[in-house]
Amino acid sequence: MFQQLKNIDTAFRHVRLFSLLFIIGAVAICCYTIYRTSTALERNRHEIYLLVNGKLINAIAIDRKDSLSVEIRDHVKMFHFYFYSLEPDEQIIKRHLTAALYLADNNAKQEYDNLTETGYYSNIISGNISQQVLDPDSVLVNTSQPPYYFRYYGKLRIVRETSILTRSLITEGAIRVLSAVSDKNPHGFLIENWKVLENKDLSVELRNNH
Repeated sequence: MFQQLKNIDTAFRHVRLFSLLFIIGAVAICCYTIYRTSTALERNRHEIYLLVNGKLINAIAIDRKDSLSVEIRDHVKMFHFYFYSLEPDEQIIKRHLTAALYLADNNAKQEYDNLTETGYYSNIISGNISQQVLDPDSVLVNTSQPPYYFRYYGKLRIVRETSILTRSLITEGAIRVLSAVSDKNPHGFLIENWKVLENKDLSVELRNNH
């Protein structure tokens, strides 16, 4: 009798242990499945499929915060290129300045109006002057909080009939992120409170026209 009860108790403990192990195994498998599924969904969230010439191409999406500084620097470079790269041609000046003003707020428009009133652009045309923005020395960006502050350090190369003038160009401003992008503003940024901190002569090189 006692032996029979002992056998029943042992069998019950074995069943209980087996059930416990089964439950633990099932929970572990469920947790692993959930983890793998979440990982796959997160990875696939960054994948984009593009249809190019009838072919499906896989691309990887990057979180914008990872490339924010790079995009802001490019936007600032684009603005300064269009605003200051000028030729003695009214159509080129108009085209470049129109492109620049799409990238900034009214402060850039006010600077443009001031230069227009002083005859800056008419002097470029009448004097056959070419003005180029050299590659910037640096563009410092602070992305800790919006609007994002920047400072631009660059140079201007002004080619006249008898000389080549190099001028410093240091400006600052803030970047506001817009809700949409467009062909005229591909990064979807707007430069605010832009002002010129320094624009002075650095060197003059005489041209040899012979």
